[in-house]
Amino acid sequence: MSQLLPIERKKQILSWLRKEGSIKIGEISKRLQVSEMTIYRDLKPLIEQEEVYRTSGGITLRKEAPSLPNHTCTYCHKISLTKFSIQILTLDQEVEHACCAHCGLLRFHDIENDVAQIICKDFLHDTTLNAKTAYYLFNPDLSINCCMPTVLTFGSLKNAQQFQTGFGGNLLSFPDAIVEIKKVMKLNNSCH
Repeated sequence: MSQLLPIERKKQILSWLRKEGSIKIGEISKRLQVSEMTIYRDLKPLIEQEEVYRTSGGITLRKEAPSLPNHTCTYCHKISLTKFSIQILTLDQEVEHACCAHCGLLRFHDIENDVAQIICKDFLHDTTLNAKTAYYLFNPDLSINCCMPTVLTFGSLKNAQQFQTGFGGNLLSFPDAIVEIKKVMKLNNSCH
């Protein structure tokens, strides 16, 4: 787990806190294989946003932690009420929203074992799709004014290939798209 980005470590810490309530800093350091100083740096914004609070040698999830407004991207916190948004239904029957396929793929990777279903929309036809069967066009020569690199979703391989012919980019399946977005984000360290 030492290869995680700071935002990924924060999400992992919050995930553990939701399950366990409280955790010692030393335990988090051990699990993530990073120093306790790194953990304190990761926790600082969570403490400032009042999502967690310090306890003796550890942290606790604040029960009344502010939740994100509906239709806010759970990954980058942008508004996710667009035709590019993705919805993730968890096993706990909670619905998470991602502003675009870029964030949807990253969020799916983070909580894969807790996901019941992931849904996206076809870029051309605006129809709802099972995201696991969609085709993903990475980095086309088209800006949708959202997270970078741009990732577009298509329900039809033929349509995706035709779009790729005109706008370029790299066409991938769902599993390959997750690998690619993780690789790109390790290099860039930001959605923006």
